[in-house]
Amino acid sequence: MIADASNFVVTVNDAFIFVVAVSVFFLALITILMVVFVIKYNSKRVKKATNIKGNLALEITWTVIPTLLVLIMFWVGWNGYKKMAHAPKDAMNIDVTAQMWQWKFKYNNGKESDTLYVPLNKDVNFRLHSLDVDHSFFIPDFRIKKDVIPNRTNTVWFRPEKEGEYVLTCAEYCGLRHSYMRAVVRVMPESTFSAWLNGNENINIASDDSSSNKNIKEDDK
Repeated sequence: MIADASNFVVTVNDAFIFVVAVSVFFLALITILMVVFVIKYNSKRVKKATNIKGNLALEITWTVIPTLLVLIMFWVGWNGYKKMAHAPKDAMNIDVTAQMWQWKFKYNNGKESDTLYVPLNKDVNFRLHSLDVDHSFFIPDFRIKKDVIPNRTNTVWFRPEKEGEYVLTCAEYCGLRHSYMRAVVRVMPESTFSAWLNGNENINIASDDSSSNKNIKEDDK
């Protein structure tokens, strides 16, 4: 079985699929009923319309069913949100600083990087800071998105479950070069991560640690 990129992929996907399935079902149902009624009650077929005062059973039905569906959607979303809202107590902390138009990551030992390195199958908690305007910490493959607001520290966490490289981008319009505010997320075995964190340069990690952020700086010169 192929592992998901993070522990939140299944939860978010299930909520999305459920909401889309319900929406598509009712779109198809309403569209079909509209077409049927247009044909069946066309003025050429029905010469005189008949007013209906009301139908209590029908009104209760179309009130109760949507209400129940909305409550189910809320429940599905709330269950997923609760898991995302609170990081495990033993999670590793990383400080994330957003600034037009780049990301900086600082680890507990003081090491900083423009590329986000995280250990495989390890809970990681991110403390998000902005030095200027509103940004958004968004890793699509991990189904993680959190606003990064000036003068406020937001947090978000995940557990990467598949080794590889992923894209981190800003999902909040933050200026002319917003689309260039990207970074690379590298998920690696915990032993490799520990070696990198402790300054071992003889490990299989690309020496260019600036990813797309370096290109942004060079373009702005």
